[in-house]
Amino acid sequence: MADRLELRTERLLLRQWREDDLEPFARLNADPEVVRYLPAPLTRGESLAMLRRKRRDLEEAGYGFWALETLDTGEFIGFTGLQDVPFEAHFTPAVEVGWRLARHAWGHGYATEAARAAVRHGFAAAGVEEIVSFTTEANTRSWAVMERLGMRRDPAADFVHPALPADHELSRHVLYRLPRAGV
Repeated sequence: MADRLELRTERLLLRQWREDDLEPFARLNADPEVVRYLPAPLTRGESLAMLRRKRRDLEEAGYGFWALETLDTGEFIGFTGLQDVPFEAHFTPAVEVGWRLARHAWGHGYATEAARAAVRHGFAAAGVEEIVSFTTEANTRSWAVMERLGMRRDPAADFVHPALPADHELSRHVLYRLPRAGV
């Protein structure tokens, strides 16, 4: 199982979560710019609960959201990985690739590099047939990562996120898809 808990790229380590990730993870989740396209920042307690869920998901499923650190410094810079979409929608059940990085890590290609490793793992080791990604319509930076991954937008499948009121400014989401055959 340990081999499924770590992935390496040229510059990054996607690894299991540690308790010492809590402080930088809590700062990440409290940064208003980082969570700009999410409903609200998380408290320290919410971040701790999320960290523990992410660790359990990796142990149980062999994939999940890995803690992300740079190989050269060992610095925690966020998370990237795969999860089963946690809500019902017209495209579920599905496996989603996602990421959240600290602001200072933006613009270096880390999200794409790490997400590419997660996608490869999903197709090769986890046997996933299709991977999706979605974000609010305004989050064009994430759209760009999805497109660099080779994902294609499915405009007919765009949706209102079921966890938000339909009239919420972040409720409209775009859906991108990547079939195993497309890789």
